[in-house]
Amino acid sequence: MNPSRRSFIQKLGAASLAVAAGRAGAQQSTRKLRKGYMMGTFPDKKLPLLERFRMLKETGFDGVEPAISEDPEEVLRARDATGLQIASMSCGGASRMFASALPPARAKAVDELKAGLRNAKRYGIRSILVVPGVVDEKTTYRQNWDRCTECIKACVPVAEEAGVKMAVENVWNNFLQSPMECVQFIDQFGTDKVAMHFDIGNMMSLGWPEQWIEIIGRRIACIHIKEFSRTKMMEEGKRKGFEVEYLEGDNDWPAIMQALRGIDYDGWAIVEPAFRPKDIEIRARLGEISKRLDKILAS
Repeated sequence: MNPSRRSFIQKLGAASLAVAAGRAGAQQSTRKLRKGYMMGTFPDKKLPLLERFRMLKETGFDGVEPAISEDPEEVLRARDATGLQIASMSCGGASRMFASALPPARAKAVDELKAGLRNAKRYGIRSILVVPGVVDEKTTYRQNWDRCTECIKACVPVAEEAGVKMAVENVWNNFLQSPMECVQFIDQFGTDKVAMHFDIGNMMSLGWPEQWIEIIGRRIACIHIKEFSRTKMMEEGKRKGFEVEYLEGDNDWPAIMQALRGIDYDGWAIVEPAFRPKDIEIRARLGEISKRLDKILAS
């Protein structure tokens, strides 16, 4: 065979392999994450739970994140009637009390979380959201670390029995202020049943989500999708940073999604809409959020 022709064929083969690899990479990078909705942010909580589930199903959501306080029987009936999955369960109402200086209050919180883990098994979910107490003028950093560690450790046997992770969320509670610290806190338990519920919007005031995701890695069991404007935070106050529509803040969604693909995250993307415009019809609002979430996930 002519040497030049042989060289051409070899180059053509290499190019074909590169294209195939690129297609495989593209398929992997566009892996579909499931769309969830945090029920605590539903525009009208007075509506029956079943009606809320139906609206979310009709506007393109795959699952929901109810609160630990919801009646589990009602949640299961709404799930079965609509086909929505239970993505996660928010247990912040109970786990915030891990910071209490009163042992009976902490014991009550532990019992509530154990009950939540058992309900989570019934729901068929792989993780629940746990708020790791709070640091304030009454509770020192060390006290909160020790009390939360004690309470979560007490729940580990139930979590392992249920096969459900306790996913600690980064919230504005003056605790777990860096990704390295999140890793240290989670890893001290020595079990994969303690993980991270990573809220993207919550940490925008501290740094860049894509950097945190890379460090925390596969410890991330679930994510909250929130938008945040550093500009509004600087000009109007910290909490005003949340008063911005999805895709109109400072979140670098392409970089964030690339970081999630980099750790092979394949779980739920649960919206927690902190921006709530007035005088908007509920179904239209849910549909708009669903469309914007699609664009975020396609970043």
